Amino acid sequence: MGTHYDCDVLVIGSGAGGAPTAAILAEAGFDVLVVEEGPWIEQGEVRPFSLEQMDRQYRNGGLTVALGRPSIAYTEGRCAGGGTEVNSGLYRRPSEQTLDRWRAGWGIRDFDTEQFMTLCDEVEQALSVQTVPGRHTPASERLRAGAAALGWDHDEIPRWMSYPQDGDATEGRRESMTRTYLPRARDAGARIVPDTRVDRLVIDRGRALRAELTGASGEPATVDFGQVVVCAGAIHTPALLQRSGLRGLIGRRLAVHPTVKLAARFDDQVNVGDDVPVHQVKEFAPDLSFGGSASQPGLVALALTDAWPTMRDAITAWPEIAVYYAAITSEGRGRVQALPGFRDPLVTYRLTRRDRAVLARGLARLTQVMLAAGAREVYPSFRHAPIVRTRGDVADLSDRFRTEAASVMTVHLCSTVPMGDDTTIAAADSHGKVHGTANVYVNDASLLPDAPGVNPQASVMAVALRNARRFAEAVER
Repeated sequence: MGTHYDCDVLVIGSGAGGAPTAAILAEAGFDVLVVEEGPWIEQGEVRPFSLEQMDRQYRNGGLTVALGRPSIAYTEGRCAGGGTEVNSGLYRRPSEQTLDRWRAGWGIRDFDTEQFMTLCDEVEQALSVQTVPGRHTPASERLRAGAAALGWDHDEIPRWMSYPQDGDATEGRRESMTRTYLPRARDAGARIVPDTRVDRLVIDRGRALRAELTGASGEPATVDFGQVVVCAGAIHTPALLQRSGLRGLIGRRLAVHPTVKLAARFDDQVNVGDDVPVHQVKEFAPDLSFGGSASQPGLVALALTDAWPTMRDAITAWPEIAVYYAAITSEGRGRVQALPGFRDPLVTYRLTRRDRAVLARGLARLTQVMLAAGAREVYPSFRHAPIVRTRGDVADLSDRFRTEAASVMTVHLCSTVPMGDDTTIAAADSHGKVHGTANVYVNDASLLPDAPGVNPQASVMAVALRNARRFAEAVER
């Protein structure tokens, strides 16, 4: 027979969208059940950015691919807390121009900028969002110094971190969902069921009645509910809705921030493998920005593999090497399609000609930042890339670069169930209810109408709080 649950509200997923949703609704008096596909792993149980973390807290060991020319690798958290447990915790509010574009372009009601920024204030307080109180990691300082030497706009990005008194960048503790909103939800009475996948929703004439689940050992389970809020992320939210018979515009407008990388070697040790640089270069924003990545020895090796015959000798100097990225705001779009008989959906993405040109410029300019920061060698991540040692070598890099040869990736995925009252382009209404349904809501990165040009999780959490409060006011218990 399997396990059976009943609840007022089923929340599917526990990341940046699902955890705040569960906390707000439980505190409003709803009987909330949170179902999370991945395990619950406490902060500090695994080393950040390690192979063990990739195995235990990421989907597919940390690497999935959106097919295209080139294909784009992407990463997703698959654990309680979702991406907030495994990413760098960098936090950036969306710009007022982004909010204006979303409001006007998709017909989003009740989307006041001042009120939205107040929600950001609330998120920042709950997650202890702050800049590093002491010294920065060497890799972060190198990025800052290179931008300053070129006279390019740059700043430090705050993180959801807490620090001991007189602490520094290496001593922070991530204030992720398992330390903030999920404990709030549980304290208010929400039940949290990890290691359980929601296979589909049973929907009759637009009303969802039941969810069919599979536990970690393969045992079946069901949930009867009054309302359901899907927060499984920009890939698996549309896939679940499609498996449940909902199609239309769902999954058709995937937006990401495509990223290319390089590794830079300096004269002294810069590698801090379990942390990331907090400085970013915004001279060319919103089209293009630069930042630093995790630089575990394995990740350094991965950055060198595209031109391994030329660059493999550098791996022995990994303590002197750090990895950096150039990310773009893409004009291209992708698609998520659930396929019968397959556990994961088919994801495709197509870069535009403009996207390819901006990626090329981005890698060249990032190389210039590294040389200005004092790098003795720069190792771009694309096939047959040259080792760059001087500004004169940058022209050779640009001549050789092709997006099809590059390791393009992203960690920012959104826009697969865009919200708004314009039903010609929006798949959910202004507060996340899927068009054409009576009780199916979405409240995660899927709702963002397009990529915001910055880390989207501030936007996701603020939207989640906004929509959950509206839900609590409008829906009867």
